[in-house]
Amino acid sequence: MHYNDGCNIIESLKKQGMLKELFECCNTMIYQNEKNIIKTEFGDWQTPLELAQRICLLISKQITPDLIVEPNCGIGAFLQAAINIFPHARRILGLDINPDYVQAARSMRNNGNLEVIQGDFFAYDWKCLNEFKGPVLILGNPPWVTNAELMRIKSSNIPMKANFNGLNGMEAITGKSNFDISEWMLIKETELLQDKEALLSMLCKTTVARKVLSYVWKNTLRFSTAEMRLINARQYFGVAVDACLLLIRFQPGLDRENNVCEIFNSLEDEYPSSTLGFYRGQLVSQIDRVNKYADFIATKPSLFCWRSGIKHDCSKVMELKKLPDGYFINGFNELVEIEKDLLFPMHKSSDLANGRENISKYMLVPQCVVGSDTKFIASVYPKMWKYLLLHEELFDKRKSSIYSGKPKFSIFGVGDYTFLPWKVAISGLYKNLNFRIIGPYEGKPVVFDDTCYFLSFKFKEEAVMIKDILESNICFEIFKMLIFWDSKRPVTKDVLNSLNLPAISQFLGREKEFKERFPAFFEHQQLPLLESL
Repeated sequence: MHYNDGCNIIESLKKQGMLKELFECCNTMIYQNEKNIIKTEFGDWQTPLELAQRICLLISKQITPDLIVEPNCGIGAFLQAAINIFPHARRILGLDINPDYVQAARSMRNNGNLEVIQGDFFAYDWKCLNEFKGPVLILGNPPWVTNAELMRIKSSNIPMKANFNGLNGMEAITGKSNFDISEWMLIKETELLQDKEALLSMLCKTTVARKVLSYVWKNTLRFSTAEMRLINARQYFGVAVDACLLLIRFQPGLDRENNVCEIFNSLEDEYPSSTLGFYRGQLVSQIDRVNKYADFIATKPSLFCWRSGIKHDCSKVMELKKLPDGYFINGFNELVEIEKDLLFPMHKSSDLANGRENISKYMLVPQCVVGSDTKFIASVYPKMWKYLLLHEELFDKRKSSIYSGKPKFSIFGVGDYTFLPWKVAISGLYKNLNFRIIGPYEGKPVVFDDTCYFLSFKFKEEAVMIKDILESNICFEIFKMLIFWDSKRPVTKDVLNSLNLPAISQFLGREKEFKERFPAFFEHQQLPLLESL
């Protein structure tokens, strides 16, 4: 479309009769965007009535409730199913923050025992749970959205901030502090149901179910039985995520903890396919196998400490691509001319997982240890300092509180280990166990982004030995027991640091070699006597 000097776009559209069409298109886009934001804000995935009926039929074999509560009732599919399946319930209570949903739920036929209230889960007083002496059923489908996503869209529909998972300072202000809103709700509900005859029955992501169980076990909350029954989330909700029905049964006066949860491949399966459990402070996907490998799981921090790569949250500035002519460009396609002393070759998760050897990107590393002053760059590397100042606003906009009060252009995940020449590294994001030996490139150590994990070594032979151990059958079996492959980041530092590498080396008949290469391990500790598997 061409425009004359005196004709703006609005006038042009008027002449072509397209202005009305443009406004209608814009209004549709705005409406759809608002609709998507609302759907995101409230994690709004309504449960089909057919699925709610199947679930209520299943749980009717486990409990005959006096009180039924759906804390996020939506338009009321679970309430309707509960009315049909549990006609003798004395009270059925639904709660939702959306007034239109509340009105829809109130209109369904019932026996006079249904009450639907407009309210906020986070502010509601759940004293009703103590008013009934009979069995209690809490069921439903809580929001499938994370607090980070709610913060991104500036939602107020979020619980009061609290470090409810008991994370340490660094974990609490980095990625581990992100949580699903349903996780917070389910944890609250498990606490409310302690010492009651009750059943918690909730649809949720499998990752959420595991986090809830982990919290319950870490905080010694008591329940009698637990199940995770897998469902097809794509079929019922049109989303590609691993999901389940989480069932936790509570009874008063329990004198011991239950540390297992049975996993079923469907709602109707009669027998579990596996058993999830809790061992030495972490979840185990095959608890029945844990005793077999107990000696190979670390009981205390090791001298081999897996590290995550560098966290900077400013990739378009800090990560530069090297062009064939030797020049560098940043994420804004700007030509960058800076001193190269603080530029290091880098690998991303995709490079490690896919076995790429070539280095095409470099990372600017302005600190050698966390918290060190960066002012020296101004005098020693003036071009780099000018480049950083040019993008200072982007650094100041980094949202994580981890950078608060730190020197300009601070990064995290950096230390002496970053600059050792040899590494054994793995991606945390990909669903494979592809350990890589990464050596120096162009005379410099290779660095990683913060989705990678690595061990550092002075000598290549050390890295080769550790990689061989990590790729042994015994390690594969341990990883199979500890890793949950449906997680967003299946390979974690916790999993990697769980390996007792000295004990595994002894089992593999490489104890002498291990002692020679890593004598510091044996100065203050003694290996257990291991029996053959």
